[in-house]
Amino acid sequence: MQADQSSQRATTRLCIQCGLFLLQHGAESALVEELSTRLGLALGMDSVESSISSNAIVLTTIKDSQCLTSTRKNQDRGINMHMVTEVQHIVIMAEHKLLDLPGVEKRFNQIKPLRYPRWLVVLMVGLSCACFCKLNNGGWDGAVVTFFASAIAMYVRQVLTQRHMHPQINFCITAFVATTVSGLLLRLPVFVNTPTVAMAASVLLLVPGFPLINAVADMFKGHINTGLARWAIASLLTLATCIGVVMAMTLWGLRGWA
Repeated sequence: MQADQSSQRATTRLCIQCGLFLLQHGAESALVEELSTRLGLALGMDSVESSISSNAIVLTTIKDSQCLTSTRKNQDRGINMHMVTEVQHIVIMAEHKLLDLPGVEKRFNQIKPLRYPRWLVVLMVGLSCACFCKLNNGGWDGAVVTFFASAIAMYVRQVLTQRHMHPQINFCITAFVATTVSGLLLRLPVFVNTPTVAMAASVLLLVPGFPLINAVADMFKGHINTGLARWAIASLLTLATCIGVVMAMTLWGLRGWA
């Protein structure tokens, strides 16, 4: 009996760790619930029940009519699909009996988020925003303006994130920098005829697309509270971005988007 309780306790800890990994790195609530349940069943539990919110997860395992409940606080660690896919692989291996309880625990302890070099992220964000500007009739000159503005803004965002700046303040300052750089570049004689769509394209790196998609997915799949919480967070980030743009345009007297 004591051995069974110890096994159930370890399984409960791994199941909630599985759900926490997914929740911390941007997975939708339905996937968090599904994978944590599948892992518990694969490790011999009769049933796994979980309750997910935006800042916590509560999970209960049931084995031979014995219930064990655990709670963990969620801390957002940024969107990282590498972590989500790694957890999925571990769950699938456990289901196919390729990993036992110690094996799953060992693999969880070895998981580390994949981080791209900062210079590469800055470069690719700048190029993607520049391409959007070009595709929306911004011209090559507008693409150049957008590239420099969005690349500088992305670097500022990375620095603020490294210093653990509050996300809303981070987005506001980043939007201010992007709008300032693009707007002042458009004042130069060489860019005097450049469409102002370059200013709009330079802040695209701040669009909270992933949280909004997850919010809608959660609400459609019955996780109303989590979906509304994610929607509220995405809306606050959007509001902070708008405040940063308006501050820059007001301070420097920049012409509006056209």
